Amino acid sequence: MMENSTLVTEFLLEVFAESWELRILLSVLFLLVYLGSLLGNLIIIIAITVDHTLNTPMYFFLRNLSIVDMCYVSVTVPNACFNSLTDHRNISVVGCAAQIFFVFFCACVEMFFLTMMAQDRYVAICKPLLYPVIMNHQFCVQMTLASLHSSLVIASVHTFKTFQLSFCHSNVVPQFFCDIPSLLKLSCSDTFNNKLLMLISAIIIGCSCFTFIAVSYFRILSTVLKVPVKGERGKAFSTCVPHIVVVSVFLSSSTYVYLRPPVATLEVVKEMTLSVSYTIVPPFLNPIIYSLRNRQIKEAVKKVILRIYFVFDYKRNEYFSEFSRVGKLRN
Repeated sequence: MMENSTLVTEFLLEVFAESWELRILLSVLFLLVYLGSLLGNLIIIIAITVDHTLNTPMYFFLRNLSIVDMCYVSVTVPNACFNSLTDHRNISVVGCAAQIFFVFFCACVEMFFLTMMAQDRYVAICKPLLYPVIMNHQFCVQMTLASLHSSLVIASVHTFKTFQLSFCHSNVVPQFFCDIPSLLKLSCSDTFNNKLLMLISAIIIGCSCFTFIAVSYFRILSTVLKVPVKGERGKAFSTCVPHIVVVSVFLSSSTYVYLRPPVATLEVVKEMTLSVSYTIVPPFLNPIIYSLRNRQIKEAVKKVILRIYFVFDYKRNEYFSEFSRVGKLRN
């Protein structure tokens, strides 16, 4: 078995489509989504960092989430688009292991951060008097470090266990990036322990985080419904519902991909579509749902844009003044 596994020195990833025209269309589409995700998250990071009025736990977690989203979407999309456009499908075993590790790591961190953000909103709305005590800066930093450390351990364990297996059936990964379910299908070893580990991780992380988020938002909505002002109710509903939808899509699609029983025929298009829903869609939607609809974020972004404009305008005027002065001296 081990002799057979040494034959696999690299894997072949799927491209977006067999048709060259459709491949270009999908590559351009995903690149635009990727650039939109980077731009939206980068704007949030800069705005929160520059504007000191946003120095609160809510925006602390938003900035952290934006950093993770930028990393998360960068692990898969650029390489997948490059492979589809150049027809270069090869990825080394080390590169595949690195991709699995970072996808799993970013997904776990994202889930933990979304849970902490739900906790922050719950305390702010349902227990406003205790908010400064519970959500203090030290607590936020400790929770962030705990999330990063836990995700690092979980991703390392899953990656290590995956590449303990022997791969001798094939080296063609039915996916546009390396993920654990696809590699388990290629293994000729016993994968029971790997599947059990994924199930335990899904129950501990996915179910517990989703339950916590759902309960938090349920209590938030229950509290808001008691408020007599209709405008506040609508604002709360318009904020909470999209959060729950994004988390539900993220969890349901990833859970289906990772925990569903193996099928005889590989439906590549279906698998790739599901993977897009939990690797590309959340980083693109999170800036829109969590931040860019926020009035304070919009004001902070305007301040940043105006500051950049004034600095550029000042440098431009300074350059032309110096250019005119040199021209006069020459004359």
